Amino acid sequence: MEIWINPACSKCRSAISLLDAEGAEYTVRRYLEDVPSEDEIRAVLERLGLEPWDITRTQEAVATELGIEEWAREAGTRDRWIAALASHPKLIQRPIITADDGTAVVGRTEDAVRDALSR
Repeated sequence: MEIWINPACSKCRSAISLLDAEGAEYTVRRYLEDVPSEDEIRAVLERLGLEPWDITRTQEAVATELGIEEWAREAGTRDRWIAALASHPKLIQRPIITADDGTAVVGRTEDAVRDALSR
Protein backbone atom coordinates (compact mmCIF):
# COMPACT_ATOMS: atom_id res chain seq x y z
CA MET A 1 0.00 0.00 0.00
CA GLU A 2 1.23 3.46 -0.86
CA ILE A 3 -0.20 6.82 0.16
CA TRP A 4 0.42 10.02 -1.78
CA ILE A 5 0.49 12.89 0.68
CA ASN A 6 1.20 16.53 1.24
CA PRO A 7 2.42 16.71 4.86
CA ALA A 8 0.81 20.15 5.25
CA CYS A 9 -2.64 18.66 4.51
CA SER A 10 -4.81 17.80 7.52
CA LYS A 11 -6.68 15.10 5.55
CA CYS A 12 -3.34 13.45 4.75
CA ARG A 13 -2.25 13.57 8.37
CA SER A 14 -5.58 12.08 9.46
CA ALA A 15 -5.24 9.26 6.93
CA ILE A 16 -1.70 8.49 8.14
CA SER A 17 -2.89 8.47 11.76
CA LEU A 18 -5.64 6.00 10.92
CA LEU A 19 -3.28 3.76 8.93
CA ASP A 20 -0.87 3.81 11.88
CA ALA A 21 -3.66 3.09 14.40
CA GLU A 22 -4.70 0.07 12.31
CA GLY A 23 -1.11 -1.18 12.05
CA ALA A 24 -1.13 -0.97 8.25
CA GLU A 25 2.05 -1.45 6.27
CA TYR A 26 2.46 1.35 3.75
CA THR A 27 4.94 3.62 2.08
CA VAL A 28 4.61 7.39 1.96
CA ARG A 29 5.07 9.33 -1.23
CA ARG A 30 5.38 13.07 -0.80
CA TYR A 31 4.07 13.72 -4.27
CA LEU A 32 4.96 17.43 -4.28
CA GLU A 33 8.63 16.43 -3.94
CA ASP A 34 8.52 13.03 -5.71
CA VAL A 35 6.28 14.16 -8.55
CA PRO A 36 4.40 11.38 -10.35
CA SER A 37 4.99 11.05 -14.07
CA GLU A 38 2.16 11.20 -16.57
CA ASP A 39 2.27 7.40 -16.81
CA GLU A 40 2.04 7.06 -13.02
CA ILE A 41 -0.94 9.41 -13.00
CA ARG A 42 -2.60 7.37 -15.75
CA ALA A 43 -2.00 4.19 -13.74
CA VAL A 44 -3.45 5.63 -10.53
CA LEU A 45 -6.45 6.98 -12.43
CA GLU A 46 -7.08 3.48 -13.78
CA ARG A 47 -6.83 2.08 -10.25
CA LEU A 48 -9.20 4.77 -8.98
CA GLY A 49 -11.63 4.30 -11.86
CA LEU A 50 -11.65 8.08 -12.30
CA GLU A 51 -10.77 10.69 -14.89
CA PRO A 52 -8.06 13.34 -14.34
CA TRP A 53 -10.63 16.11 -13.82
CA ASP A 54 -12.11 14.03 -10.99
CA ILE A 55 -8.90 14.32 -8.96
CA THR A 56 -7.99 17.90 -9.89
CA ARG A 57 -8.04 20.54 -7.17
CA THR A 58 -9.71 23.23 -9.24
CA GLN A 59 -9.61 25.83 -6.46
CA GLU A 60 -5.81 25.99 -6.37
CA ALA A 61 -4.28 29.25 -7.61
CA VAL A 62 -2.43 27.46 -10.41
CA ALA A 63 -5.75 26.00 -11.61
CA THR A 64 -7.11 29.52 -11.92
CA GLU A 65 -3.95 30.66 -13.74
CA LEU A 66 -4.30 27.76 -16.20
CA GLY A 67 -8.02 28.35 -16.67
CA ILE A 68 -8.77 24.72 -15.83
CA GLU A 69 -12.42 25.38 -15.03
CA GLU A 70 -12.92 26.15 -18.73
CA TRP A 71 -11.22 22.99 -20.02
CA ALA A 72 -13.44 20.38 -21.64
CA ARG A 73 -13.89 17.20 -19.65
CA GLU A 74 -13.82 14.61 -22.40
CA ALA A 75 -11.61 11.87 -23.80
CA GLY A 76 -9.94 14.25 -26.24
CA THR A 77 -8.65 16.51 -23.46
CA ARG A 78 -7.63 13.76 -21.03
CA ASP A 79 -3.92 14.03 -21.92
CA ARG A 80 -3.99 17.79 -21.38
CA TRP A 81 -5.39 17.27 -17.87
CA ILE A 82 -2.83 14.58 -17.06
CA ALA A 83 0.02 16.79 -18.29
CA ALA A 84 -1.23 19.60 -16.04
CA LEU A 85 -1.31 17.28 -13.02
CA ALA A 86 2.24 16.08 -13.73
CA SER A 87 3.50 19.64 -14.27
CA HIS A 88 1.63 21.07 -11.27
CA PRO A 89 1.31 18.28 -8.67
CA LYS A 90 -0.36 20.66 -6.23
CA LEU A 91 -3.44 20.15 -8.41
CA ILE A 92 -3.66 16.45 -7.46
CA GLN A 93 -6.34 15.65 -4.89
CA ARG A 94 -4.96 14.06 -1.75
CA PRO A 95 -4.38 11.71 -0.14
CA ILE A 96 -4.47 8.92 -2.68
CA ILE A 97 -4.07 5.43 -1.27
CA THR A 98 -3.17 2.56 -3.57
CA ALA A 99 -4.58 -0.63 -2.08
CA ASP A 100 -2.96 -4.05 -2.17
CA ASP A 101 -5.66 -5.44 -4.47
CA GLY A 102 -4.67 -3.11 -7.33
CA THR A 103 -7.35 -0.50 -6.68
CA ALA A 104 -6.99 2.95 -5.15
CA VAL A 105 -9.07 5.48 -3.21
CA VAL A 106 -8.95 9.17 -2.53
CA GLY A 107 -8.70 8.94 1.26
CA ARG A 108 -10.29 12.22 2.31
CA THR A 109 -12.63 10.55 4.79
CA GLU A 110 -12.15 7.94 7.49
CA ASP A 111 -14.55 5.64 5.59
CA ALA A 112 -12.45 5.91 2.42
CA VAL A 113 -9.24 5.06 4.33
CA ARG A 114 -10.97 2.10 5.98
CA ASP A 115 -12.17 1.00 2.55
CA ALA A 116 -8.57 0.95 1.31
CA LEU A 117 -7.53 -1.04 4.38
CA SER A 118 -10.19 -3.65 3.70
CA ARG A 119 -9.04 -4.33 0.14
